[in-house]
Amino acid sequence: MIHIKDGWIIGRKTKMNAKQFKKGTQTSSFGSPGRINHDSTVFYASKLYKGLPQEQKTKYVENPIPSQFLDKIFLKSSEKMEELPDNSVHLMVTSPPYNVTKEYDDDLSLKEYLNLLNTVWRETYRVLVPGGRACVNIANLGRKPYIPLHSYIIDGMQEIGYLMRGEIIWNKASSASPSTAWGSWLSAANPVLRDIHEYILIFSKETFSRKKMGKEATIKKEEFLEWTKSVWAFPAVSAKQIGHPAPFPEELPHRLIQLYTFKDDVILDPFVGSGTACLSAIKDKRNYVGYDIDPEYVKLAENRIRQYTNQLSLFKE
Repeated sequence: MIHIKDGWIIGRKTKMNAKQFKKGTQTSSFGSPGRINHDSTVFYASKLYKGLPQEQKTKYVENPIPSQFLDKIFLKSSEKMEELPDNSVHLMVTSPPYNVTKEYDDDLSLKEYLNLLNTVWRETYRVLVPGGRACVNIANLGRKPYIPLHSYIIDGMQEIGYLMRGEIIWNKASSASPSTAWGSWLSAANPVLRDIHEYILIFSKETFSRKKMGKEATIKKEEFLEWTKSVWAFPAVSAKQIGHPAPFPEELPHRLIQLYTFKDDVILDPFVGSGTACLSAIKDKRNYVGYDIDPEYVKLAENRIRQYTNQLSLFKE
């Protein structure tokens, strides 16, 4: 409990001059020790931010998705999502395919692969509501040389106009398989780093905040405090168990759905794979739309969703 006495703000662990509280903290040459009513105007007006995508003053628009297209997975490319109106999706969660030789008929160059992704990101931008978020789970590739896919995706998203919110490091150390790819063993000749992490890149459309519109938030206090940290640690899942070469665990979309959406919002996965994001959406009482060009993956995703909904129906009976 906080109260004011003789010009001081008094709390269980706080005693602050009321004038100081009203003034708040400001960005200084050495940062700021606090974040109470913090004024960062000087920092964001600096040349450092010149030329970067900026938050826009925009009217909030949210268009409904026709019922025949909601809670569906489409066997087609997400480069054109004609089923979805402008400003109709609240969150995009996806992990784009890495092995383009298997996922697509053509052996795409890095430039062609990034062009494909950027086409999907532009279409995703169209269908997101103002303030809607786009979350991309990505791992970097190779060693000779190392391909920093996450940095290429960031560049592409910002060129489209997305506002970057941050990045989460997914620490997979607890489930990382033992690797002997050290390069030169115990020698400075050619030591090789072994990745035990992936990235989750967070962006939003036009504005940083979203209108609540009377919707219900379902995240718990303890979850919010933990999941707003920039490093997450939970195990990966077995590709053999799921039946997909690169599945992400349900924990990943679950956290993003809880953190960035309200109940009954719409979740989009433009590279649906094994359908984990769609399955998590159902479990979190959200709606979903998914796309994939591989009929086997679409079948796998639909089967996983069907098994869960059938078990749910039996439990309710």
